[in-house]
Amino acid sequence: MEITKRELINFKDRNFPKQICFKPIGIIHTPFKTIKGIPIQSSMSNQKGTIEIFPEYKSGLKDLFEFSHLYCLYFFDMVKLPVPLQSKPFLDNKIKGVFAIRTPFRPNPIGISILQILNVEENKIEVNNVDILDYTPILDIKPFVSEFDNVKTHKIGWLKDRIKYKIS
Repeated sequence: MEITKRELINFKDRNFPKQICFKPIGIIHTPFKTIKGIPIQSSMSNQKGTIEIFPEYKSGLKDLFEFSHLYCLYFFDMVKLPVPLQSKPFLDNKIKGVFAIRTPFRPNPIGISILQILNVEENKIEVNNVDILDYTPILDIKPFVSEFDNVKTHKIGWLKDRIKYKIS
């Protein structure tokens, strides 16, 4: 069915949710069995992994291989809640607000990585640039489209002059 013909809740009947629950669509298999040694961002990783989509979502993989990269949204299931709203990031020694850093320790511990698609076969997606702990629950995947998703920025906050290199 076309997106424009999908039925939505009437705006006047909309209620703000008190809680939002998600069901994982799969898991990721990676070489990272502990937190130690995981690259701090997917753009700094050349590690490979496999996203295993659960059978009931397999048909949703149709045409994914036509894209070079995907967004992978996942749940940091190892994070103990609640978390502090300020902490020290990897690339600085000063305390920052949680929404100004990319820590997994967040009020809603959701992660996002841009991964290169190497292959799609059956219910498995082989990917590169993995920065995710093994057996992490996958919430969603979406194709990365540079014409939509790349934004030229002019400010990178406290990270200015702190990003030194990319691991090759």
